[in-house]
Amino acid sequence: MAMITEELRAKAEVYHGDEICQEKSKFLLQEVGLPRGLLPLKDIIEVGYVEETGFVWLKQKKKIEHCFEKIGKLVTYAPEITAYVEKCKIKKLTGVKTKELLIWVSLVELSVEDPPTGKLTGKISSGLYRTFPTSAFELEEDLKKMEEKPEVEEKEKEKEKAVVSSAKA
Repeated sequence: MAMITEELRAKAEVYHGDEICQEKSKFLLQEVGLPRGLLPLKDIIEVGYVEETGFVWLKQKKKIEHCFEKIGKLVTYAPEITAYVEKCKIKKLTGVKTKELLIWVSLVELSVEDPPTGKLTGKISSGLYRTFPTSAFELEEDLKKMEEKPEVEEKEKEKEKAVVSSAKA
């Protein structure tokens, strides 16, 4: 795990308390093009982000396990998680493990192709990887918005057609 030094803290935006940390962690995931439900943490104590390097850390009260129901994947999140984030990618990830067959393996990288509807790929240190639909990691509220969006766009197109038709008449 990367050491969170005082020097690093001095360069970072640091937030304390579960409510603001939940908000900031989801916002950061969204900003870099990753699903907002990727880090379903509880009782977050601290979130830090160094914008110039992309280094992020999250601290929660205790280790948690989460099952991503849509893909049947069990994942554990350590009390401290660190990573470097960039557009559509999390690198040098620490503190996150997933269960493969009967063993727990540490994830070291997560990336998304074609956000927001593409595939999320998780890699382990040996280079092996698995790919899943990003929708399996989205928050329910985000999935509903994505489902509603095509309907809204279609209604807007119908209104435009009606305006054009009435203008021609």
